[in-house]
Amino acid sequence: MQREKTETLKARYLPLSKVSVPIMRRMYEIYSGYYENVSLDVFCHDMVEKSGVILVEEKPTKRVVGFSTLKTLDMNVDGRRVKGVFSGDTIMEEKYWGSRALQVTFFLRMIREKLRHPFRPLFWLLISKGYKTYLLMANNFHTYYPHPEGKNAELETLVDSYCERLFSDYYCVENKLLDFGDGYTHLKSNVANITAEMRQKNEKIQFFETRNPTWNRGTELPCIGEINFSLLLSYPFSLWRKQRRKTKTQIAAVACE
Repeated sequence: MQREKTETLKARYLPLSKVSVPIMRRMYEIYSGYYENVSLDVFCHDMVEKSGVILVEEKPTKRVVGFSTLKTLDMNVDGRRVKGVFSGDTIMEEKYWGSRALQVTFFLRMIREKLRHPFRPLFWLLISKGYKTYLLMANNFHTYYPHPEGKNAELETLVDSYCERLFSDYYCVENKLLDFGDGYTHLKSNVANITAEMRQKNEKIQFFETRNPTWNRGTELPCIGEINFSLLLSYPFSLWRKQRRKTKTQIAAVACE
């Protein structure tokens, strides 16, 4: 079933100048279906700060079913020039949860960014108000922060740097969280709830909730992951192995019916 879902979708990157009003309205329609305390004005204001967007569309109809906004940053931290790609709002219609169309297009975009400046460190900058977004980084990156095992603490200064640049009024250096206030946008209660079983079975979900205990009112956990050639070379094989495991599981399920 998942294979059928993936094959019906395509994803593409659009610079902000190519995002039309109808596309923007459709993106907001999806967004408002999964988040509380949203407004079109705030959504549009946030969009104009971005560099572009990855759109996910149904192939037959070209209907937009998901998106992720991106902003590219040049940073100078402790005398070191680095580039960051910041991911903003990211959402996919529930029918297509599990599709990798957006991930693959994001990956191709990162290859392009890395090849433009191959010797400059490149990082994915991500803020997460839900565990699913955090897992996108924790499940796919070799070097990322914050890490459940306390690794890569040297990346903390980069997190501080981009948060103070983009969200200086809302960043708490002590607890490493972004707090936009009680009226801030947050996920609807049925979208990414964390159960006791999930905490027990997945240490990364448990860690996310420990670091962001107020996620359900919209506080965001800033994260960072390094995009290097090792990651870019290994990711296609990792993706292939995950797809292979899913296909085997589906075949086994059909055989048992």
